[in-house]
Amino acid sequence: MDKGTIPYLMSDTLKSLRALADPTRLRIIALLERDELSVNELQEITKLGQSRISTHLRQLQDAGMLLSRREGKRTFYKLNREAGATEREFIQLATRGAKEMSEYAADQVNLKRILARRQQQAQLFFNQIAGRFDRSYGPGRSWQAFGQMLLRILPSLTVADLGAGEGLLSELLARRAKKVIAVDNSERIVDFGAKKAKKNGIKNLEFRLGDLEEPPIDPQSVDLVILSQALHHAENPPRAVAAAHGILRPGGQVMILDLLKHNVEQARELYGDRWLGFAESDLHKWLEAAGFKKIEISVVAREEQPPHFQTILAAAEK
Repeated sequence: MDKGTIPYLMSDTLKSLRALADPTRLRIIALLERDELSVNELQEITKLGQSRISTHLRQLQDAGMLLSRREGKRTFYKLNREAGATEREFIQLATRGAKEMSEYAADQVNLKRILARRQQQAQLFFNQIAGRFDRSYGPGRSWQAFGQMLLRILPSLTVADLGAGEGLLSELLARRAKKVIAVDNSERIVDFGAKKAKKNGIKNLEFRLGDLEEPPIDPQSVDLVILSQALHHAENPPRAVAAAHGILRPGGQVMILDLLKHNVEQARELYGDRWLGFAESDLHKWLEAAGFKKIEISVVAREEQPPHFQTILAAAEK
Protein backbone atom coordinates (compact mmCIF):
# COMPACT_ATOMS: atom_id res chain seq x y z
CA MET A 1 0.00 0.00 0.00
CA ASP A 2 1.25 3.44 -0.88
CA LYS A 3 2.26 5.18 2.38
CA GLY A 4 0.83 8.38 0.99
CA THR A 5 -2.68 6.95 1.16
CA ILE A 6 -2.56 6.16 4.89
CA PRO A 7 -3.28 9.72 6.16
CA TYR A 8 -6.17 9.96 3.69
CA LEU A 9 -7.71 6.65 4.75
CA MET A 10 -7.50 7.57 8.42
CA SER A 11 -8.63 11.16 8.12
CA ASP A 12 -12.33 10.55 8.92
CA THR A 13 -11.51 8.41 11.96
CA LEU A 14 -8.88 10.83 13.20
CA LYS A 15 -11.26 13.78 12.82
CA SER A 16 -13.88 11.94 14.83
CA LEU A 17 -11.40 11.00 17.53
CA ARG A 18 -10.14 14.56 17.79
CA ALA A 19 -13.70 15.86 17.88
CA LEU A 20 -14.48 13.68 20.90
CA ALA A 21 -11.25 14.47 22.76
CA ASP A 22 -12.89 17.26 24.80
CA PRO A 23 -15.58 16.55 27.46
CA THR A 24 -17.52 19.68 26.47
CA ARG A 25 -18.07 18.29 22.98
CA LEU A 26 -19.48 15.11 24.50
CA ARG A 27 -21.94 17.25 26.47
CA ILE A 28 -22.99 19.08 23.31
CA ILE A 29 -23.65 15.87 21.39
CA ALA A 30 -25.74 14.48 24.26
CA LEU A 31 -27.81 17.69 24.32
CA LEU A 32 -28.38 17.66 20.56
CA GLU A 33 -29.54 14.06 20.69
CA ARG A 34 -33.01 15.28 21.69
CA ASP A 35 -33.50 18.41 19.58
CA GLU A 36 -31.68 21.09 17.65
CA LEU A 37 -30.36 24.01 19.70
CA SER A 38 -28.97 27.47 19.04
CA VAL A 39 -25.60 28.69 20.24
CA ASN A 40 -27.29 30.87 22.87
CA GLU A 41 -29.38 27.96 24.13
CA LEU A 42 -26.31 25.75 24.43
CA GLN A 43 -24.54 28.56 26.24
CA GLU A 44 -27.41 28.92 28.71
CA ILE A 45 -27.58 25.19 29.35
CA THR A 46 -23.86 24.59 29.81
CA LYS A 47 -22.93 27.96 31.37
CA LEU A 48 -19.99 28.23 28.98
CA GLY A 49 -18.95 31.28 26.95
CA GLN A 50 -20.31 31.83 23.46
CA SER A 51 -16.92 31.78 21.73
CA ARG A 52 -16.01 28.52 23.44
CA ILE A 53 -19.33 26.91 22.42
CA SER A 54 -18.91 28.11 18.84
CA THR A 55 -15.41 26.65 18.64
CA HIS A 56 -16.61 23.24 19.82
CA LEU A 57 -19.55 23.30 17.41
CA ARG A 58 -17.26 24.12 14.50
CA GLN A 59 -14.99 21.17 15.31
CA LEU A 60 -17.93 18.77 15.57
CA GLN A 61 -19.34 20.07 12.30
CA ASP A 62 -15.96 19.71 10.57
CA ALA A 63 -15.94 16.09 11.72
CA GLY A 64 -19.28 15.54 10.00
CA MET A 65 -21.24 14.97 13.19
CA LEU A 66 -23.40 18.12 13.12
CA LEU A 67 -25.49 20.09 10.66
CA SER A 68 -26.46 23.75 11.02
CA ARG A 69 -29.13 26.10 9.69
CA ARG A 70 -29.75 29.84 9.93
CA GLU A 71 -32.94 31.38 11.28
CA GLY A 72 -32.71 35.14 11.28
CA LYS A 73 -29.65 36.06 13.31
CA ARG A 74 -29.50 32.70 15.06
CA THR A 75 -27.78 29.49 13.98
CA PHE A 76 -29.25 26.17 15.06
CA TYR A 77 -27.26 22.93 15.28
CA LYS A 78 -28.42 19.33 15.19
CA LEU A 79 -26.92 15.85 14.93
CA ASN A 80 -26.17 14.71 11.42
CA ARG A 81 -28.57 11.78 11.13
CA GLU A 82 -27.34 11.17 7.56
CA ALA A 83 -23.70 10.85 8.61
CA GLY A 84 -21.61 7.90 7.55
CA ALA A 85 -21.25 4.75 9.62
CA THR A 86 -18.04 5.97 11.27
CA GLU A 87 -19.53 9.27 12.39
CA ARG A 88 -22.73 7.62 13.64
CA GLU A 89 -20.71 5.15 15.66
CA PHE A 90 -18.73 7.95 17.28
CA ILE A 91 -21.92 9.92 18.00
CA GLN A 92 -23.32 6.92 19.89
CA LEU A 93 -20.03 6.56 21.77
CA ALA A 94 -20.03 10.25 22.68
CA THR A 95 -23.59 10.03 24.00
CA ARG A 96 -22.71 7.09 26.23
CA GLY A 97 -19.64 8.91 27.50
CA ALA A 98 -21.60 12.09 28.28
CA LYS A 99 -24.03 10.13 30.46
CA GLU A 100 -21.12 9.21 32.74
CA MET A 101 -20.13 12.85 33.31
CA SER A 102 -21.05 14.78 36.45
CA GLU A 103 -22.57 17.61 34.38
CA TYR A 104 -25.01 15.35 32.55
CA ALA A 105 -27.91 15.51 35.02
CA ALA A 106 -27.87 19.32 35.26
CA ASP A 107 -27.53 19.61 31.47
CA GLN A 108 -30.63 17.49 30.95
CA VAL A 109 -32.66 19.50 33.46
CA ASN A 110 -31.62 22.74 31.78
CA LEU A 111 -32.38 21.26 28.36
CA LYS A 112 -35.89 20.35 29.48
CA ARG A 113 -36.38 23.89 30.77
CA ILE A 114 -35.14 25.47 27.53
CA LEU A 115 -37.38 23.32 25.33
CA ALA A 116 -40.40 24.04 27.53
CA ARG A 117 -39.70 27.75 27.34
CA ARG A 118 -39.79 27.68 23.55
CA GLN A 119 -43.45 26.79 23.75
CA GLN A 120 -44.29 29.64 26.07
CA GLN A 121 -45.10 32.38 23.59
CA ALA A 122 -46.22 34.72 26.35
CA GLN A 123 -42.79 34.48 27.96
CA LEU A 124 -41.09 35.15 24.65
CA PHE A 125 -43.29 38.21 24.12
CA PHE A 126 -42.43 39.50 27.58
CA ASN A 127 -38.71 39.09 26.93
CA GLN A 128 -39.01 41.06 23.69
CA ILE A 129 -40.88 43.87 25.43
CA ALA A 130 -38.42 43.91 28.34
CA GLY A 131 -35.50 44.10 25.93
CA ARG A 132 -36.94 47.23 24.32
CA PHE A 133 -38.15 48.91 27.48
CA ASP A 134 -35.12 51.04 28.31
CA ARG A 135 -34.02 51.85 24.77
CA SER A 136 -35.98 55.06 24.47
CA TYR A 137 -37.15 57.59 27.01
CA GLY A 138 -40.83 58.26 27.54
CA PRO A 139 -42.16 60.65 30.21
CA GLY A 140 -43.76 58.76 33.08
CA ARG A 141 -42.75 55.38 31.73
CA SER A 142 -41.37 53.17 34.53
CA TRP A 143 -41.45 49.62 35.86
CA GLN A 144 -43.03 51.00 39.05
CA ALA A 145 -45.95 52.38 37.05
CA PHE A 146 -46.35 49.17 35.08
CA GLY A 147 -46.24 47.19 38.32
CA GLN A 148 -49.04 49.23 39.87
CA MET A 149 -51.16 48.82 36.75
CA LEU A 150 -50.61 45.05 36.49
CA LEU A 151 -51.34 44.67 40.20
CA ARG A 152 -54.82 46.03 39.66
CA ILE A 153 -55.75 43.51 36.97
CA LEU A 154 -54.72 40.45 38.96
CA PRO A 155 -57.56 38.17 40.10
CA SER A 156 -58.60 38.16 43.74
CA LEU A 157 -56.48 35.43 45.34
CA THR A 158 -55.40 34.13 48.73
CA VAL A 159 -51.65 34.65 48.78
CA ALA A 160 -48.90 33.35 51.05
CA ASP A 161 -45.78 35.55 51.09
CA LEU A 162 -43.14 33.30 52.67
CA GLY A 163 -40.09 35.04 54.09
CA ALA A 164 -41.99 38.30 53.81
CA GLY A 165 -39.73 40.45 55.97
CA GLU A 166 -41.40 43.73 56.86
CA GLY A 167 -44.06 43.04 54.26
CA LEU A 168 -43.47 45.56 51.45
CA LEU A 169 -44.55 43.09 48.77
CA SER A 170 -47.34 41.79 50.99
CA GLU A 171 -48.78 45.29 51.33
CA LEU A 172 -48.75 45.78 47.57
CA LEU A 173 -50.45 42.43 46.99
CA ALA A 174 -53.05 43.14 49.66
CA ARG A 175 -54.36 46.05 47.60
CA ARG A 176 -55.83 43.51 45.21
CA ALA A 177 -55.71 40.06 46.84
CA LYS A 178 -58.56 38.51 48.76
CA LYS A 179 -56.15 37.80 51.61
CA VAL A 180 -52.38 37.87 52.12
CA ILE A 181 -50.61 35.80 54.76
CA ALA A 182 -47.10 37.13 55.40
CA VAL A 183 -44.79 34.65 57.13
CA ASP A 184 -41.39 35.45 58.66
CA ASN A 185 -39.22 33.81 61.31
CA SER A 186 -38.34 37.08 63.08
CA GLU A 187 -40.69 37.95 65.94
CA ARG A 188 -39.59 41.57 65.82
CA ILE A 189 -40.26 41.90 62.09
CA VAL A 190 -43.64 40.16 62.32
CA ASP A 191 -44.67 42.50 65.12
CA PHE A 192 -43.50 45.53 63.14
CA GLY A 193 -45.33 44.41 59.99
CA ALA A 194 -48.56 43.68 61.84
CA LYS A 195 -48.56 47.10 63.52
CA LYS A 196 -47.83 48.82 60.23
CA ALA A 197 -50.67 46.98 58.44
CA LYS A 198 -53.07 47.92 61.25
CA LYS A 199 -51.93 51.54 61.15
CA ASN A 200 -52.49 51.67 57.39
CA GLY A 201 -55.90 50.02 57.68
CA ILE A 202 -54.97 46.94 55.63
CA LYS A 203 -57.43 44.42 57.03
CA ASN A 204 -56.75 41.57 54.58
CA LEU A 205 -53.05 41.32 55.49
CA GLU A 206 -52.12 38.94 58.30
CA PHE A 207 -48.61 38.44 59.66
CA ARG A 208 -47.63 35.07 61.13
CA LEU A 209 -44.46 33.95 62.88
CA GLY A 210 -43.06 30.83 61.24
CA ASP A 211 -40.44 29.11 59.10
CA LEU A 212 -40.27 28.71 55.33
CA GLU A 213 -39.97 24.96 55.70
CA GLU A 214 -43.01 24.64 57.98
CA PRO A 215 -45.23 27.65 57.26
CA PRO A 216 -48.10 28.08 59.75
CA ILE A 217 -50.72 27.81 57.01
CA ASP A 218 -53.35 25.11 56.50
CA PRO A 219 -52.75 22.58 53.72
CA GLN A 220 -54.34 23.40 50.36
CA SER A 221 -55.60 26.78 51.54
CA VAL A 222 -53.88 29.36 49.30
CA ASP A 223 -53.91 30.12 45.57
CA LEU A 224 -50.45 31.61 45.23
CA VAL A 225 -47.19 31.16 47.15
CA ILE A 226 -44.45 33.75 46.75
CA LEU A 227 -40.85 33.31 47.86
CA SER A 228 -39.22 36.64 47.02
CA GLN A 229 -35.48 36.72 47.81
CA ALA A 230 -36.21 34.36 50.70
CA LEU A 231 -35.18 30.89 49.58
CA HIS A 232 -31.45 31.59 49.91
CA HIS A 233 -32.06 32.11 53.66
CA ALA A 234 -33.68 28.68 54.09
CA GLU A 235 -31.73 25.93 55.83
CA ASN A 236 -33.19 23.33 53.47
CA PRO A 237 -34.42 24.93 50.19
CA PRO A 238 -35.92 21.72 48.70
CA ARG A 239 -37.98 21.27 51.86
CA ALA A 240 -39.22 24.86 51.61
CA VAL A 241 -40.29 24.26 48.01
CA ALA A 242 -42.13 21.10 49.07
CA ALA A 243 -43.84 23.03 51.88
CA ALA A 244 -45.05 25.59 49.34
CA HIS A 245 -46.61 22.77 47.35
CA GLY A 246 -48.37 21.48 50.45
CA ILE A 247 -50.21 24.71 51.27
CA LEU A 248 -51.34 25.35 47.68
CA ARG A 249 -54.76 24.41 46.39
CA PRO A 250 -54.82 22.21 43.26
CA GLY A 251 -54.08 24.44 40.32
CA GLY A 252 -52.36 27.00 42.55
CA GLN A 253 -49.06 28.60 41.60
CA VAL A 254 -45.69 29.19 43.21
CA MET A 255 -43.37 32.03 42.23
CA ILE A 256 -39.76 32.10 43.38
CA LEU A 257 -37.70 35.24 42.89
CA ASP A 258 -34.09 34.75 43.92
CA LEU A 259 -30.46 35.21 42.95
CA LEU A 260 -28.79 33.22 40.23
CA LYS A 261 -25.90 31.20 41.63
CA HIS A 262 -22.87 33.43 42.28
CA ASN A 263 -19.54 33.32 44.13
CA VAL A 264 -19.70 36.46 46.28
CA GLU A 265 -18.84 34.92 49.65
CA GLN A 266 -19.23 38.27 51.43
CA ALA A 267 -22.99 37.92 50.97
CA ARG A 268 -23.06 35.41 53.82
CA GLU A 269 -21.73 37.98 56.29
CA LEU A 270 -23.26 41.13 54.78
CA TYR A 271 -26.79 39.84 54.21
CA GLY A 272 -26.98 36.67 56.26
CA ASP A 273 -27.38 34.50 53.13
CA ARG A 274 -27.12 30.74 53.70
CA TRP A 275 -26.88 30.04 49.96
CA LEU A 276 -25.07 31.97 47.25
CA GLY A 277 -28.02 31.90 44.89
CA PHE A 278 -29.23 28.90 42.92
CA ALA A 279 -28.68 27.29 39.55
CA GLU A 280 -31.77 27.08 37.35
CA SER A 281 -31.29 23.31 37.20
CA ASP A 282 -31.48 23.03 41.00
CA LEU A 283 -34.71 25.00 41.20
CA HIS A 284 -36.22 22.95 38.40
CA LYS A 285 -35.21 19.71 40.11
CA TRP A 286 -36.69 20.76 43.47
CA LEU A 287 -39.94 21.99 41.92
CA GLU A 288 -40.34 18.79 39.94
CA ALA A 289 -39.57 16.62 42.97
CA ALA A 290 -42.18 18.50 45.01
CA GLY A 291 -44.84 17.65 42.42
CA PHE A 292 -45.06 20.92 40.49
CA LYS A 293 -45.71 21.03 36.74
CA LYS A 294 -45.58 23.65 33.98
CA ILE A 295 -42.24 24.83 35.36
CA GLU A 296 -40.74 27.99 33.85
CA ILE A 297 -37.42 29.48 34.96
CA SER A 298 -35.59 32.44 33.45
CA VAL A 299 -33.17 35.24 34.30
CA VAL A 300 -35.23 38.44 34.58
CA ALA A 301 -32.69 41.05 35.74
CA ARG A 302 -28.96 41.72 35.91
CA GLU A 303 -27.40 44.48 37.99
CA GLU A 304 -25.29 46.95 36.02
CA GLN A 305 -22.73 47.41 38.78
CA PRO A 306 -20.25 44.72 39.94
CA PRO A 307 -20.63 41.99 41.08
CA HIS A 308 -23.54 41.97 38.60
CA PHE A 309 -25.98 39.90 40.63
CA GLN A 310 -28.60 38.26 38.43
CA THR A 311 -32.19 37.55 39.44
CA ILE A 312 -34.10 34.48 38.37
CA LEU A 313 -37.84 33.94 38.38
CA ALA A 314 -39.22 30.43 38.73
CA ALA A 315 -42.93 29.79 38.29
CA ALA A 316 -44.80 26.49 38.49
CA GLU A 317 -48.27 25.07 38.97
CA LYS A 318 -49.57 22.45 41.41
